[in-house]
Order: sequence, then C-alpha cells, then structure tokens
Amino acid sequence: MNFNDWSILYKEIIADFGYDEVADSSSSELLSSLIHEMNIMDPDILKNMISGNPAIVLGVAMRPEDMDCLDEEAIIIAAEGAVTILLRHDILPDIIITDLDGDVEEQIHANSRGSIAIIHAHGDNMDSLRHWVPKFTGRIMGTTQNRPHGVIHNFGGFTDGDRGVFLASHFDASDIKLLGFDFDDPIPKPGKDPEVKKKKLGWAKRLISQLLEEK
Repeated sequence: MNFNDWSILYKEIIADFGYDEVADSSSSELLSSLIHEMNIMDPDILKNMISGNPAIVLGVAMRPEDMDCLDEEAIIIAAEGAVTILLRHDILPDIIITDLDGDVEEQIHANSRGSIAIIHAHGDNMDSLRHWVPKFTGRIMGTTQNRPHGVIHNFGGFTDGDRGVFLASHFDASDIKLLGFDFDDPIPKPGKDPEVKKKKLGWAKRLISQLLEEK
C-alpha cells in the first residue's frame, strides 16, 4: 500500500482514537536518531527474502498447538507477543514486528540470534524507544504510522499483527497465512484498557480484510 492510500486510513485512525499526529512524527524522528548508526536492514534485502515466498504472520493469541501449522518453507513474521511462544519451542522467527510493548528482552534475544526486528514508533512509546532500542544488536528497521522519512519506513498497518500482514504484502509474499489472531476475544495486556484493545483489533480486522481483498 502506498503512503497516499494509507494516509487516508491513518487520518481515520487518529481521529477515532484521539491520537496526536505531531507526537507520532516526533516519535519517528526520535527512532531515526536512535538507529542511524545501528545495523539497519536494507529494504531490498527484505524484498529478496519475502518476494515470491509464502509468509505466516503470528499474532499475540498464538497457541502452542499452532506450532503444528508452521510451514518450514514460509517466512515467519511474529508480532511481539508471539515471540516468547516461538522461542519456548526453539523456533526463531525470521522477522519480529514490535512497538516495544511486550517482553522486549525476548525480542532482543531473538534479534541477537538472527531475527530481524521491525521497530515501530508512535506517539506514546518514546520512553520505550529510548530505553530499549540501543539494546538491539542485530538487524533492525524503523517504521512509523505517519509520513516515512530517511531510514524510517511506512508499509501500512496499525497494530503489530496487521503491520506484519502489510509488510508481507508490501514485499510481495506469494501467500499470507494468519495464525494467533483473535479479533473478537482479545488478550489484554496488564495495565491496559481491554476496551481499547478490542477497538484496536476491530481496526486490525478491517485493515487486514481490506488489504487481502485488494491483493
């Protein structure tokens, strides 16, 4: 999805949630400053990795029994909540999608072993960016939900899970399979409002459906 198409959806999202577009921009500028001397992933390498290959995007509602559904030939894209489950089964995801709102130490560990970390900036995670980003030692890429710039990209998507789907679509995966996505009965994170989580997953469902229908 190109940015002009995405920006229409983005404007709807920030209006719906009351988010601050200026804060989103400030966060993406911060992320750019933090990663500019780190091991930044070239998008062409991601394209060569994903294009023409099947991708499995794993959401936070992933269950241990979902391990049996993983295709060894597929590119494994894990939203941050799925990383811990994969590591417990000695499976290293190819790509991690994170806004640093989960078990970040597990993500850092996976990144040090070879997982590519796609780190997302938005208006209310600037403290997490400052704390965690310098601890990543492997290959990383920065993303934003508003206008991309420099080393900060926007492939579309709002939550970790649907950003993984948008990433796979952007880089022309031959097939995209979803596991661990429960849009109707979300798993709230400690200290988070479950109603906001449900609302976010409503948007995720809409975005994924629209994207896959157009693909």
